Amino acid sequence: MAESKVRKAAAAPAGKTARKTAGPAAPAPAKPGKPRKPESHLAMVRRARKINRALAELYPYAHPELDFESPFELLVATVLSAQTTDLRVNQTTPALFATYPTPEALAAAVPEELEEIIRPTGFFRNKAKSLIGLSIALRDNFGGEVPRTLEQMVTLPGVGRKTANVVLGNAYGVPGITVDTHFGRLARRFGWTAEEDPVAVEAAVAEIFPKSEWTMLSHRVVFHGRRICHSRKPACGACPIAALCPSYGVGEIDPEKAAGLLKYELGGEPGQRLRPPAGYPGQPARASAPAVTAAEGEGEHGVTA
Repeated sequence: MAESKVRKAAAAPAGKTARKTAGPAAPAPAKPGKPRKPESHLAMVRRARKINRALAELYPYAHPELDFESPFELLVATVLSAQTTDLRVNQTTPALFATYPTPEALAAAVPEELEEIIRPTGFFRNKAKSLIGLSIALRDNFGGEVPRTLEQMVTLPGVGRKTANVVLGNAYGVPGITVDTHFGRLARRFGWTAEEDPVAVEAAVAEIFPKSEWTMLSHRVVFHGRRICHSRKPACGACPIAALCPSYGVGEIDPEKAAGLLKYELGGEPGQRLRPPAGYPGQPARASAPAVTAAEGEGEHGVTA
């Protein structure tokens, strides 16, 4: 149901036609500002799992929006994604990996030359230091291979739990919850937790969902945060899960106005990836397309790596 509607939206030209067909019609949500009945923990868990199932229908194609072909490439791209958009990273990494295709090559990089390549991603001096440091650690401590455990991953310079979970979940199939700015915001809006600290958010959400769901849950929630449940102007009136959301009404509730806020394939526009996976319903981004700034893009991965 949801998949077919999203695909229709992606196929339609950008504008109102594409926007109006995006997503299934939601049951009537509660009126904005109307107090909700107190919710037990069990009821919250059941509602949370309904949200996950609904997001799975809406985004059956959810995936990492960074282009990569190996665990090393995903690790580097994720470090670069801090405080910038995935599109900006995807526009930058082809030249980066052509110059430094292996940890050994990147470990030997001249800092100033590396900085010049990754300059478009912002904070390029700190990122260059982290990339060289983690590459040296991969070369010297892990035989040039990206480690497969969280405990080992977080020993790498510039790599925290978020980056580790991204790489482990998507390169090695190890379940993990990725708490970036989008995930943290939606976890609070959905009433799953009131925590602000990413580690505390991760722990709280891990108690709600089975481990087997953690990686895909992360993709679905981040997809929803980027496309519909935005930071400053959520498109509440176009949200298929509005009836399950205790924060309905924090954004635009008029259906037509809300439809105009939809982003990426739901708004009839390209996504973040230059090389999207098979089955993605939208158009790939362009290598030469201008990437929005971190402020405009809500800081795609605004949590410490």
